[in-house]
Amino acid sequence: MRFRADPQSIRGSIAPLMTPFTAEGAVDHDGLENLVRWQLAAGSHGISIGGSTGEPGAQTIAERAEAIRTVAAEVGDRVPFVPGTGSAKLDETLELTATAAEAGADAVLVITPYYARPTQEALYTWYRTVAQEFPDLPIVAYNVPSRTAVDIAPETVARLFRELDNFVGVKETTKDFEHFSRVLHLCGKELLVWSGIELLCLPLLALGGAGFVSATANIAPAACARMYQAWQDGDLTLAREIHYGLHPLVDLLFVETNPAPGKWVLAQRGLIGSGFVRPPLITPTDAGVARIKDLMAQGEAYLSPVDGFTVEGK
Repeated sequence: MRFRADPQSIRGSIAPLMTPFTAEGAVDHDGLENLVRWQLAAGSHGISIGGSTGEPGAQTIAERAEAIRTVAAEVGDRVPFVPGTGSAKLDETLELTATAAEAGADAVLVITPYYARPTQEALYTWYRTVAQEFPDLPIVAYNVPSRTAVDIAPETVARLFRELDNFVGVKETTKDFEHFSRVLHLCGKELLVWSGIELLCLPLLALGGAGFVSATANIAPAACARMYQAWQDGDLTLAREIHYGLHPLVDLLFVETNPAPGKWVLAQRGLIGSGFVRPPLITPTDAGVARIKDLMAQGEAYLSPVDGFTVEGK
């Protein structure tokens, strides 16, 4: 919780963990702890759980809450912890946000309510309600229109940022790069903006972004963290080299629906005990696995080592 008082310190590569399940489908808390330790050893600047990559829609609120507590305890204030606490229902969002606050989260990611397609005024009311309920907890909007069918407008972000002291940022998971620019133009450099689109992580930094919450960090955490650090150090050549080097691994993650391909990789590398994904997702097909293997080979230089962090080696 030591970063909560200074949300400007929550920058860099924040890894949005996949939620490991046992082969029978239960949440694997030992696997979660193992992933956190591996991420920290690889240099990730922060940890998240409960975003789209974590399959929150396939879990109960109780399961999500327990996962938040497990990850918070393992992170132990070493880096910022920014869990996803949003749901399509306000009561569930408030319950999960309260759990995160009590567990010591430094900020929370609150997804735009999915399926209902609320208006911009309704989105403003939604985020204002959450922020006012937890005035001492930094709130970050999670904008992912490809999954929610609603896009929080730059003007709505700016209104929330102006009016609420604890509304501090937005994770933008949209391929509309103009949208990123308009958000930052309206809000200024004090708004924290993270990219959730893998191939826009580096470009966003040029606009003044705070970093990224990229699924790629699940399999290549060291490279993602190093890309951010290279940018900060002014080594643009290295930053671009890593950006392009990660392309095959980005493509790998979306061979079939995320997070199934990434979980297959983590299981094959011994970091989790099973690549199980909950319905409606399925594990990769044979054709998908063949493509995943090909892309793994192409991006092998950027996969982070797993020595000492396999499930068997715990």
